Amino acid sequence: MTATAPPRPAAPASPPSPPSPGRRVAGRLLRWWRQLTAMRTALILLFLLAVAAIPGSLLPQRSLSQSDVAGYLAEYPTLGPWLDRLYLFDVFSSPWFAAIYLLLFISLIGCVVPRAIEHGRSLFTPPPTAPRHLQRLPESAALTTSLAGPAALDVVEEELRVRRFRVVRREGRSGPEASAEKGYLRETGNVLFHLSLLALLLGLAGGKLWGYEGSILVTEGQGFCNAFQQYDTHRSGPLVDGEDLSRLCVDLEDFEAEYEENLTAASYTADINWELDGADPVGTTIGVNDPLRVGGDRVYVTGHGFSPVFSITRPDGQTFTDLSAPFLPADLGTMLSQGVLKVPDLGAGSTEQLAIEGFLAPTGVLEAGFLTSINPRPLDPKVGIDVYTGYLGLDSGLPQSVYALDREQIDRGLLNRVARTNLAVGESTTLPDGTVVTFSGLKEFAALQVSHDPGQVWVLGASIAVLVGLLGMLLVRRERVFARSDPAPDGGGTVLSIGSLTRGSADTGPRFTSLTEDVQAALAARADAPASTPAARGHGPAPDEEAPPS
Repeated sequence: MTATAPPRPAAPASPPSPPSPGRRVAGRLLRWWRQLTAMRTALILLFLLAVAAIPGSLLPQRSLSQSDVAGYLAEYPTLGPWLDRLYLFDVFSSPWFAAIYLLLFISLIGCVVPRAIEHGRSLFTPPPTAPRHLQRLPESAALTTSLAGPAALDVVEEELRVRRFRVVRREGRSGPEASAEKGYLRETGNVLFHLSLLALLLGLAGGKLWGYEGSILVTEGQGFCNAFQQYDTHRSGPLVDGEDLSRLCVDLEDFEAEYEENLTAASYTADINWELDGADPVGTTIGVNDPLRVGGDRVYVTGHGFSPVFSITRPDGQTFTDLSAPFLPADLGTMLSQGVLKVPDLGAGSTEQLAIEGFLAPTGVLEAGFLTSINPRPLDPKVGIDVYTGYLGLDSGLPQSVYALDREQIDRGLLNRVARTNLAVGESTTLPDGTVVTFSGLKEFAALQVSHDPGQVWVLGASIAVLVGLLGMLLVRRERVFARSDPAPDGGGTVLSIGSLTRGSADTGPRFTSLTEDVQAALAARADAPASTPAARGHGPAPDEEAPPS
């Protein structure tokens, strides 16, 4: 006997080598990309975008009304600056809103584009083969007929095509079968909805990149031209410079505000003259919801207020008339307003400057010695003013508000108050140096906003497409119907099995019942038809025609 050597033990398998740092980074980035482009993530980001837009509708925005933001900051001196640091007065141009917007944009691209490509391929893919057990589908039925299997499937095909199904006949594993499908517009509507949402975001982004807007307060009899240096506040996209602005000029001829019985504003209308590219002026009337549309720009009326008019007479006889400045409303209910008129030049030979600061009451009354207003309409205008003389600091190189004095000049003694008084229209006050300040009258101003948004038409079309896609998703059902013919157990006739699968509707019973009843009636009619008729044979002449000779 030959001795056999014991088998050698197998060498231990070497542990798999760890992935390289590059593959680990690539794998982590791929996981992050799949999470970002998941539909769940897109829905979460869309919800966050809607929530982030809420402060923009609850708080005043600088892009719409600089005066409303200033009034809010004055009313809430503690809370207002914190809200301003969080960009809650510039919600739609804030970094955090842009971050949500950009992430949603990327998520939709990664989610919708592959889905649209897959749906495009499915449009040219025939319906799937019938499942082996049709009776396991949510709706199923078995019909017995004396017709042969192919003839029974012909009846089913005719009924399905009448109902606008796409039908495919094939020889399946369990016998002849028919597969039918309709409702592709449901998925088309789904894809259209998300693609349109993506187009909507593109339109909004294009409007931000190539759009601009500016706000300015214009007193009656004055005007402005479309230039950034003339606006009180302006915003422009990163791809816009001064040369891209249209050459539009607007003059405010008259402004009228109408009020309800409870003294709330009912409407604002402004009569303006406008000219574009140096053409002849054109007169028109605009309102809050009726802007001027010209040259791709829109001119809106966003608010109104009053500009008190003063005249100044110097001791040497020099007179300065029609001096006015907008006073911003501090109380929208009564239009009690505050502001300042700065007069840096008092004529030749004078080195002093003058400022008039105070309150304007359209319908003024004195309550406990203080001036207030009881009506927003200018029924009895009065002003409560402080007159300052000295150095205003306008040429110091430091920015300052046109609606308030530089308090530092007052604290340093460079600007001194020389008079405090209440004046009605036509009344005057005389300063210590003999200068006479007269409250001459009242003008109204309009808060105008010029907006240019090249993506506006694109956004409108995308919004309509979003609604169309949403209707397709809600109204169209995705249905599949399968039919298979099997020989009857007794050897005579055919057993026709029909099953249905519907997505997007829970009430499918009546529709399937109607289909099976129509198929049963058509089978009976086909089986009872005379053998000589075309319905029974599928070919040959009609009963009243003579057969051709053989």
